[in-house]
Amino acid sequence: MHHDPDHTQRPDDGLRPDPTRGDDGITTAEYAVGTAAGAGLAGLLYAMLTGGFGDQLLTTLFDHVLGLLGIG
Repeated sequence: MHHDPDHTQRPDDGLRPDPTRGDDGITTAEYAVGTAAGAGLAGLLYAMLTGGFGDQLLTTLFDHVLGLLGIG
């Protein structure tokens, strides 16, 4: 009988990854971090755009676009 050292039966000690389980998706913790980062960025953008900075930014952008079009 041929003995293949790569296919020996070892007890599962929890230290090695399960070769039958893929690493295709992200875990719940990664979803939570991504959601928190997205919410934080949305809050920051909202605060910036509803304040004086947002008004100035939109006015400057609008004036620049009108200038490029030759209207303003």
